[in-house]
Amino acid sequence: MSLFRNSNNNFCAFCGKPADTDRKLAASRIGEIFICRECAELCARILAEEDSGVDQIEMSQVPSPKEFKEYLDQYVVGQEYAKKALSVAVYNHYKRMSLMGQPDAQNDVKIEKSNILLIGPTGSGKTLLARTLAQRLKVPFAIADATTLTEAGYVGEDVENVLLKLINAADGNIAAAERGIIFIDEIDKIARKSENTSITRDVSGEGVQQALLKIIEGTKASVPPQGGRKHPNQEMLEIDTTNILFILGGAFVGLDKIIEQRTAEHSLGFGSNVATMTDEERMQLLNQVTPDDLVKFGLIPELIGRMPITVALKALTRDDLVAILTQPKNAITKQFQASFAVDDVALTFNEEAIGAIADTAIKQKTGARGLRAIVEKMLLDLMYELPSVPGKKELEITKDFVENKKIPKPESLVVKQPA
Repeated sequence: MSLFRNSNNNFCAFCGKPADTDRKLAASRIGEIFICRECAELCARILAEEDSGVDQIEMSQVPSPKEFKEYLDQYVVGQEYAKKALSVAVYNHYKRMSLMGQPDAQNDVKIEKSNILLIGPTGSGKTLLARTLAQRLKVPFAIADATTLTEAGYVGEDVENVLLKLINAADGNIAAAERGIIFIDEIDKIARKSENTSITRDVSGEGVQQALLKIIEGTKASVPPQGGRKHPNQEMLEIDTTNILFILGGAFVGLDKIIEQRTAEHSLGFGSNVATMTDEERMQLLNQVTPDDLVKFGLIPELIGRMPITVALKALTRDDLVAILTQPKNAITKQFQASFAVDDVALTFNEEAIGAIADTAIKQKTGARGLRAIVEKMLLDLMYELPSVPGKKELEITKDFVENKKIPKPESLVVKQPA
């Protein structure tokens, strides 16, 4: 490439300014396109940021832990301790990212990433907590199921496909994905079958834990752009996982008994107190979990070491489920009311009906996750019929409607206009 100093006939293709004694232009190989020094330096800075995978994050853009907690309160009912612990953990994670690349003496101290392990029964809000945090931060978010993953070379998904989901959530923007959050659910389902060495290879259990180690800790991973298995000569996407926050979740059924055995003062009848514990007491017990307890459950020590923050969630009570149905900004009843309003239906739920829906979820042991399915199934026939019925309609959901499935005729819901 050659430099032009004095020809005013040449202009920078980026900023449009002409060449002069102070502005040098570099020509392309074909000699028809030029770029000035300032624009070239700007391009170099942008490329350097993309290569590092970290855009400089200003702490003024990251909510404080209290602001995180207040935002979570709008969408998540209960789980006060979990919301506080997660708010602090996520704030510290992005504070760590903001300090990276700053040229000061304190930068000699490298702050390590603090990934999070959530322990709680199904439907207690683990996924919702992680998704709401990502929503507040406006960063890419991906959910993966650990039970579909297998060790490389076996039937199933490679762990790198988890990263592809995050890249897709970022619309292919690798730099944005490298600041995102990944939630891996059902992590307890890939526990080792026993603490003893097995003669058969545990490719969907311990093998997956081993494969997860590198990407959770931080590495430059190669991801197949179309998913599936890696193949020779296949073009790969390169992504640095150093600043991706990993949140792992699972029900960990039986972990409370392991902890109770360790903490029990008596020597006989281990586990006898667990069955009589309240949900609050069981959550407090789970928050006393140690790495040794998790090793006994079946997680490998290396994976536990990469998840320094452990938070237990309690099972949701009937009052919690009632609140979930009505209070949050995106409450299930509000969603259905908005949906029915499109078809000129004024939908209401009385208090007894809300309680009956919560009781159904408790009987089914599905937690908050099952609430929408219950309401969806209950209203299916009316959602099928009502869009075809003209005029304004009113529908009140009662306890009898929930329990006995007595569906009124669509025509009977039409509001008669005064003559």
